[in-house]
Amino acid sequence: MEPRQRFAVNLRSARQRKQISQEELGFRCQLHRTEISLLERGGREPRLGTLVKLCAALDTSPDELCAGIRWNVKSERFTFKR
Repeated sequence: MEPRQRFAVNLRSARQRKQISQEELGFRCQLHRTEISLLERGGREPRLGTLVKLCAALDTSPDELCAGIRWNVKSERFTFKR
């Protein structure tokens, strides 16, 4: 699994907990629905500004949206926790 795939799972879960559509989330973030879809499918990693917008719109933290993604300094690889 890649970091963007783990992020995608976390983003979709957070949006579904808020019971809002991709279109509504996009509206709240001033992003197009297709951008939200790309992020939720793991097709794109968010930029910092996008991450901040998503967190505000979902009333959550970057920690929650990035949960399970860790950088291992020794192996120079990402590691993932469920």
